[in-house]
Amino acid sequence: MKKTAVPSIFVVVVLLAVAVAAEAQQPKKVPRIAWLTSSPLSGNANRIEAFRQGLRELGYVEGKNIVIEYRSGEGNRDRVRALAVELVRLEVDIIVTAGASTTRSAKVATTTVPIVMAQDIDPVGTGFVTSLARPGGNITGLSTLGPELSGKRLELLKEIVPKLSRVAVLGTSTVPGHSQMMREIERAAKAFSVELQYLDVLDSKSIETALRAANKGRAEVILTLQSPILFSQRAQIIGLAVKNRLPAMYFQTEYVEAGGLMGYSANLNDLARRAATYVDKILKGAKPAELPVEEPKKFEFIINLKAAKQIGLTIPPNVLVRADRLIR
Repeated sequence: MKKTAVPSIFVVVVLLAVAVAAEAQQPKKVPRIAWLTSSPLSGNANRIEAFRQGLRELGYVEGKNIVIEYRSGEGNRDRVRALAVELVRLEVDIIVTAGASTTRSAKVATTTVPIVMAQDIDPVGTGFVTSLARPGGNITGLSTLGPELSGKRLELLKEIVPKLSRVAVLGTSTVPGHSQMMREIERAAKAFSVELQYLDVLDSKSIETALRAANKGRAEVILTLQSPILFSQRAQIIGLAVKNRLPAMYFQTEYVEAGGLMGYSANLNDLARRAATYVDKILKGAKPAELPVEEPKKFEFIINLKAAKQIGLTIPPNVLVRADRLIR
């Protein structure tokens, strides 16, 4: 009896069905992203949770359909650089940076892995992007308007100390965006006829020396700039400011929550939450070069009344009513 040959078209259909079934059984790749910061993770806890909240709102569940690698340089710049290289070797899909210093390290480590700035002082001024509208490289994200707000902080200090004439500015000259912030502060100081005493803090050991220099220079208030070193040592700075009875305006509100006098900044938790939208868009195929850098929508002005009482300072009512939050 002669066997009938199986039609070739039937064989093709069967093979295709098998291939489709096999592909369906293959688990989908879970995106792996990184949160890179130069500060201790404990100091970033609120912003990290805000970022995770933003991801959840977009349907991402950590450990199920997305993996987050957390890395902290613990205030060590060299460590941050090494961590950025490590993350590139791990082939993460996106690196989310929590500050200008970490963005710089990530930029040096890769020109191909997308980098999302959860916060940056001045992305154009620091050279991270070509323009806010069209970043042009592998970096995009959110700006804090750092330089613009620096002048506003000095204005608020002038309001609580009307006869203010000498201000000690604590910063770290190696931080990206530092020169832009100082330029705005100098412009404001000239307008208010205030003399500035700049104190460059390059490591944690020099903080006490800087505060002694501020006293010796007869500084009447302290103004801090964004700096991973200052942020990681905020408890020491706050303690020294109280000890020397110096009113202080801090760059981030975490200082105020830790006992500092005043803080005025973009709402960093809101920026971290919004960074999740960039992660989502990039995972869905968008290119960082074509995703515009966005600016803050929310700002925070916080006053710690307990700190004011400690140094014998009375905050004028017209300043108190403008605070978003009072710590009593």
